[in-house]
Amino acid sequence: MSERSSVTELADSLRREVERYPEGRKLPSSRALMERHQVSPGTVSRAIAVLSAEGLVVSRPGAGVFRAAPFTTGPATGARRAPSATARPGDLSWQEIALSSEGGPRDLLAAPVFATLRVPPPDVIDLNSGYPHASLLPERLLAAALARAGRRPGAWERPPTDGLTELRGWFARDIGGHDGPIATGDVLLTSGGQSGLTVAMRSLAAPGAPVLVESPTYPGILAVVRAAGLRPVPVPVDADGVRTDLLADAFEATRARVFVCQPLFQNPTGAVLSPERRAEVLRIARAAGAFVVEDDFSRLLVHADAPALPRPLAADDRDGVVVHLRSLTKAASPNLRVGALTARGPALARLRATQVVDSFFVPRPLQEATLELVADPGWARHLRALGTELRNRRTAAVAALHRELPGVLGSYRPGGYHLWLRLPEGVDDGVLTAAAMRAGVQVTPGRPYHAAEPPAANLRLSYAAAETSGQVVEGIHRLRAVLDEVTTG
Repeated sequence: MSERSSVTELADSLRREVERYPEGRKLPSSRALMERHQVSPGTVSRAIAVLSAEGLVVSRPGAGVFRAAPFTTGPATGARRAPSATARPGDLSWQEIALSSEGGPRDLLAAPVFATLRVPPPDVIDLNSGYPHASLLPERLLAAALARAGRRPGAWERPPTDGLTELRGWFARDIGGHDGPIATGDVLLTSGGQSGLTVAMRSLAAPGAPVLVESPTYPGILAVVRAAGLRPVPVPVDADGVRTDLLADAFEATRARVFVCQPLFQNPTGAVLSPERRAEVLRIARAAGAFVVEDDFSRLLVHADAPALPRPLAADDRDGVVVHLRSLTKAASPNLRVGALTARGPALARLRATQVVDSFFVPRPLQEATLELVADPGWARHLRALGTELRNRRTAAVAALHRELPGVLGSYRPGGYHLWLRLPEGVDDGVLTAAAMRAGVQVTPGRPYHAAEPPAANLRLSYAAAETSGQVVEGIHRLRAVLDEVTTG
């Protein structure tokens, strides 16, 4: 059972119990609740916090947790009032007209992003999420870093709008090398990778303009492009990355000024841009007078058996063509929303202006905690352990796919967290995904990864989000049974 469901169940149980208590009665101790409900201290603490937020209990340090006084009513006194179970909303139908001029339902635009963030029920194997399972993340390191950061002098003071100088310097060295073309002043901190993409798209292209994207590509990129009022134009990807012959044609046909790509362990194909095409991408973009937005999301997810990684495109760019995006969330925590955009010249000024209007700055305590994390010797050890575990999971997933679903897996590289599967002809990926969910395994349909009609039906399978390698193998076994049912039914 997941921690989230345990907290919910315990809160529901305590809520029913507490509502029978008289005002001021003390609840059982945390130890007694742990023993009675067979849960962890953290689960008890979170459940009590839920009840406190609802006003059902009050916590008195050193004394315990007590039944709170019922909410009183009376707007004239300003007293709190419990929400009425019989309250009805007003007439909201007018909003449909007011929102109709905004270019269509935003929930449809965001649906693929919501899907990638969906947490499945406890009995469903997660082969969908792009975030590694909590057991693979450095929670103790993060907790210690956050605690140390909170004690730093000035930790709660307002930071510089571009970010702390020390952290920007760390990103500059990590991306471009110690003697590379990226300086501390070229770095702008963002609230994670998705926020960085949004800032880049809103800064570098005018509304209505075409933006070249890889095909297939991460649905979050397509969502950001469309939300900015831009038009995504697909450029096909093969095993060596984006097709540079078609990239040149696309620039010529559209006069686009931005190309968004993931040169390393591309999502969803896993492709790595070949050395020959790396130089071509920069040459073609420079000739077109265009920017290359390099989403370097998976550099910290390299597997233990991978060869040496190619440098970021930004490390070989002297002319300010590349706007580089790096985030720590995949390898650290979904909650460590700290990333970096690197650019030079007027492009950086434009990015900075968009960022400050949108969100002012990244919260300083998060920046301080990030500095503490990356300076801790345990961070390097964590990355090595993560690489080993991702290699083991990939090996188990590949073996299971060859055994259970021969022919669906194409080429793959030792990095990232996902595999791109080609389904048999005639199989609808949406139908298969829904059937798989009913069978207890959550996978990702391929259709949302395309800006236009897809050439074939695909699934993306993540081997990072499940609890164990054994769960990954079991999920693939269930998927085979579902595919057999769909193809024969």
